[in-house]
Amino acid sequence: MIEIEPEDVLLIVDVQYDFLPNGSLAVTGGDEIVPLINQLAKKFKHVVLTQDWHPADHISFASQHEGKTPFETVELDYGTQVLWPDHCVWNTHGAEISHNLDVPQAQLIIRKGYNRGIDSYSGFQEADRETLTGLAGYLNERDIGRLFVVGLATDFCVAWTALDAAAGGFDVTVIEDATRAIDSNGSLEQAWTDMTEAGVERVQSRDILG
Repeated sequence: MIEIEPEDVLLIVDVQYDFLPNGSLAVTGGDEIVPLINQLAKKFKHVVLTQDWHPADHISFASQHEGKTPFETVELDYGTQVLWPDHCVWNTHGAEISHNLDVPQAQLIIRKGYNRGIDSYSGFQEADRETLTGLAGYLNERDIGRLFVVGLATDFCVAWTALDAAAGGFDVTVIEDATRAIDSNGSLEQAWTDMTEAGVERVQSRDILG
């Protein structure tokens, strides 16, 4: 069993309507993890959320690239970009964090992807690998302990967030059954390989809840 300490943090990634059933970029089974996250959150004094938050003309949207369709790729200044359906456009229902998420003790929401010209999977920095969100500074100032990551999607925003946390010197664990994946072209297997190599721990909720 993993004993959650008062200084540990639960980081909930992108549990938003566009990633849930009937959303424009729905992750299969995304809604299934919400009750489990609520159970886990009761163990944590500190909870932080990330929120995908795009302008309507965001560069990651396939609709902004003539002749391109979702899940194709393009080369941008900062590297290869997967093109997505329009999603999590600010001030839309799809961008809202699920109302079924019960985490009243959450103290911070980090919005990411709001710069039109740069995508942002990670809660720590944008895809140019230069523009920081301020999350690391917040966590360091609060003198937190371990970081436990849950949410959507395992192979993109969860993985990038966990990898950046590990690179920043945090002790990071992904609670696997409290995530769901897109799993496009082997992306899930690659994400777990990358996370394991970076020292990210992989556990199940039962390891915490019993």
